[in-house]
Amino acid sequence: MVKILHLSDIHLGSGFAHGKINPETGLNTRLEDFVATLTRCIDRAISESVDLVLFGGDAFPDATPPPYIQQAFARQFRRLVDADIPAVLLVGNHDQHSQGVGGASLCIYRTLCVPNVIVGDRLETYRLQTRSGDVQIITLPWLTRSTLLTRPETEGLSMSDVGHLLLDRLRVAMEGEIRKLDPEIPTVLLAHLMVDAAHYGAERFLAVGKGFTIPLEFLTRDAFDYVALGHVHRHQILSEDPFVVYPGSIERVDFSEEHEEKGFVLVDLERGATAIEFCPLPVRSFCTIEVDLTESDTPQADLLKAIAKRGIEDAVVRVIYQVRPEQIDLIDDAILHETLEVAHTYTIQAGLISQMSRSRLPELGVGSAIAPLDALQAYLANREDLKLLAEPILEAAKALLAQEEFYIETEAGVEETQLRLL
Repeated sequence: MVKILHLSDIHLGSGFAHGKINPETGLNTRLEDFVATLTRCIDRAISESVDLVLFGGDAFPDATPPPYIQQAFARQFRRLVDADIPAVLLVGNHDQHSQGVGGASLCIYRTLCVPNVIVGDRLETYRLQTRSGDVQIITLPWLTRSTLLTRPETEGLSMSDVGHLLLDRLRVAMEGEIRKLDPEIPTVLLAHLMVDAAHYGAERFLAVGKGFTIPLEFLTRDAFDYVALGHVHRHQILSEDPFVVYPGSIERVDFSEEHEEKGFVLVDLERGATAIEFCPLPVRSFCTIEVDLTESDTPQADLLKAIAKRGIEDAVVRVIYQVRPEQIDLIDDAILHETLEVAHTYTIQAGLISQMSRSRLPELGVGSAIAPLDALQAYLANREDLKLLAEPILEAAKALLAQEEFYIETEAGVEETQLRLL
């Protein structure tokens, strides 16, 4: 029996908007949260003396993370090398260069020939020798329709047709890998993909037009003793024969994951007799408090009462409330901010319910001149249909504003070579 720790979707370096600067370290507290959680995963791998660690992809938010974030990731996986525990690092969609060229962030480990570390950036089969016996790993990184869009045979085809063509070619290639397998040795398929039977969160919207969906029956092959997945952030077991498992992300990336349990999976791999255990991780809480005060005679008291009912200490909190224009003066901003100080970080979004002034959506704590991001945040708070996409939209807006600042600085004489933008 081979013991495996399966984790995925670390996204180290994301979620900074929900943190603050730690004055003692100079680092964003959410980065420290992510590093602490990854440390717990590696601690467990070492304490359990696992034979192998499988990472299902998406190490960082993109393919060009800052050096200090790359170093934080490398320090933890270096601990596996020191403990003589092999690891397979799969390339996810966030690990690939956005333009489809330039490789992936994880490929540096192969270039440096880091011992006992395999980078899965192509469909390939590896036979690994572990302390408890041999195991076969088939790596299937994130694939996109763009791999075929530039070829003559796809001209005039719809995106759906291109997806079917890519799936047909993948099926043939996978069959070729399966024929190479030794049927006596346990086999794992390690894949970063979207399965049609999965329950998605924001991943579905973030991947529109980029990836394609794989049918579950493509993965439930007799040749596989365990299918280790990455990409979907919610832990779920899609099949038990064989086990097809998303461990989920190890930390909450944004409020769309507020109610999701985070963790990793321990796998006892054996030909025809695999067993698994989901191991929850103690991660920082996210808490949304939504209150409609438009019918309240005492909006301030009712808002404070709603906050008091929730456990907000050390949590990432957002308070969303709605009032009528004539109720604005009944809300004491100072008391509200004082009440929320026990939270790790918090945001307050106020929506004015008035047909004549619906576009006026002030956010507390902001002066009369509303910043673009504050205005966007207030707008999204009043769009129920955009709730799942609110965080990605805000992150994209921040990136655009940062890009604009970059060009302004460049014109002022800042060396372009000091910065690298996607």
